[in-house]
Amino acid sequence: MSVAYPDPEAARAAAERLRALPPLVTSFEVERLKALLADAGEGKRFVLWGGDCAETLADCTPDTVTRKLKILLQMAVVLVHGAKKPVVRIGRLAGQYAKPRSSLTETRVIDGRSVTLPSYFGDLINRAPFTPQDRTPDPRLMLDAYAHAAITLNFVRSLVDAGFADAHHPEYWDLGFLEHAGLSADLRSEYQTITRQIADGIEFASALGDNASGPADGGNIDFYVSHEALHLEYESAQTRTVPRRRGHYNLTTHLPWIGERTRALDGAHVEYARGLANPVGIKVGPKSSPQEVLALCARLNPANEPGKLALIPRMGASSVNSALPPIVEAVRRAGARVVWIADPMHGNGLVTAGGIKTRRFEDILEDLQQTLGVFASLGVPLAGVHIELTGDDVTECLGGAKGLTEQDLRSSYQTACDPRLNYHQALELAFVLGRRLAQSRGTHGR
Repeated sequence: MSVAYPDPEAARAAAERLRALPPLVTSFEVERLKALLADAGEGKRFVLWGGDCAETLADCTPDTVTRKLKILLQMAVVLVHGAKKPVVRIGRLAGQYAKPRSSLTETRVIDGRSVTLPSYFGDLINRAPFTPQDRTPDPRLMLDAYAHAAITLNFVRSLVDAGFADAHHPEYWDLGFLEHAGLSADLRSEYQTITRQIADGIEFASALGDNASGPADGGNIDFYVSHEALHLEYESAQTRTVPRRRGHYNLTTHLPWIGERTRALDGAHVEYARGLANPVGIKVGPKSSPQEVLALCARLNPANEPGKLALIPRMGASSVNSALPPIVEAVRRAGARVVWIADPMHGNGLVTAGGIKTRRFEDILEDLQQTLGVFASLGVPLAGVHIELTGDDVTECLGGAKGLTEQDLRSSYQTACDPRLNYHQALELAFVLGRRLAQSRGTHGR
């Protein structure tokens, strides 16, 4: 999207300042991620990609960042146990400050009269309070977002470099949802057994010494960040060449992606992304045609480079079995090298009778189960999952083992945009997915 700033000169000055600032990530990290994604596309690794729908600048606190990192690391450990392969960890973090909206404006009734203002497009562009001043796009927010992304990245790297061991040890996990009546006794027992097995594996790896770092121990790990490349002025300002490498790198993030609303083949976002050396993600919805997806593959990855392009189907549980197979089959037949990452969140939104945006945990699981079935039936590796989640105890998505209802939603509904899985729901999803991956591995091994 192109932002209509009321003061174009201030916008140009902010962009120029961004161009002069150091990059947030390095080309070495970007190329390392691309190599890992290439492995995932061949079924050698599994990708866990998750985080907030929309970060806010106020979220840049030690506790908030730590909780986000913790749930992603814990989910990754469960998936390593199930898939028996290394997990690539990617956070929707340190830059997910902009969000597309279905309408450019929002109308509310204030003191008995109708007031229309620009929609809230995230803290990168304007502010959430419904006032003319807050909703007016402010170019200074680009610099604020850069600074908060840098602070977040610095803290994440410090935690990762230090081992962040507590996040790996199951004795520190909050497994209260296992006691809920929504889980059968057999399933509860199975999840508790998995937790004990993970703990035993960590203890064994630790006993071997620091140099025997395994996929589920507390040793050094790679962690990458991503965000939607929506605000092209911001993205372009940190896009540059680097010594001894070909091409241009977006150095605000490791993996920029293009959303369902902005992936038009002749649109500005695809034109921008096709010039990047970064791996790029593309959301693929139920109305996408095989021909359209093949054209995007050719435009964004003309050299058919492994690990360069991630296709992210976000079909919705009601559309997976009808819309997804023709697209996957067309890409397979064309020999396009892509990394398939399932997004079971975005096609499953709903609005309650009270006007609250939410998702049903059971729909998310059904979407994911069907997607796994499609890829298994076609013999194509599903390389990972893309989940909107938080490490906080929010009440934004219905269901899960704790049985959140519509009445529960208002108790802790905090998202700046779309509803996220909370800590318990995210960990439960990891157990379910890990269980399915283990079953799939067993079937393929026979």
